[in-house]
Amino acid sequence: MSLVARHLETNGIPTVVIGSAIDIVEYCGVARYLHSDFPLGNPCGKPYDKEMQRNIVNQALTLFERAREPGTTERTPYTWGDNDDWREAYARVDDSNRDQLKALGEERRRQQARIKEAGATRAPLISQ
Repeated sequence: MSLVARHLETNGIPTVVIGSAIDIVEYCGVARYLHSDFPLGNPCGKPYDKEMQRNIVNQALTLFERAREPGTTERTPYTWGDNDDWREAYARVDDSNRDQLKALGEERRRQQARIKEAGATRAPLISQ
C-alpha cells in the first residue's frame, strides 16, 4: 500500500495511509501516515467498534487536509485493550502452542494438496 501511495503522490494524486506497521510504512516514505498501534490488519480500529473506526477515519481525513510537509506521521490516541497485552501473544511460537501450530500447518498443506489435485491453480484463504 505504501508503494502505491508513493506512486500516486509522484503522479500528483495526494494520499494518506492508515496503518499498523510504522517501521515499514515510514521506511517506504509515504507523504501522510496515520499510525494505529494495533495488531496488523486492524489499522482502522477494533472490529464492530464503529465509533472508534469513524474517529480514526476522521483523524486521517484531517491529517490529509492539514499535512503540509512530506513524511508527516501522526498517531491515533487509541489502544487495543486495557493493557495492550496483544503484543505478548501476537505471532508467538513457543512450547505452549508449538504442537497446535504444527498440526495446523500440516492440515493446511494437506488441504492445499487436495485443492491442487482437484485442478485449482490457487488455494483459498486460510479462513475459508
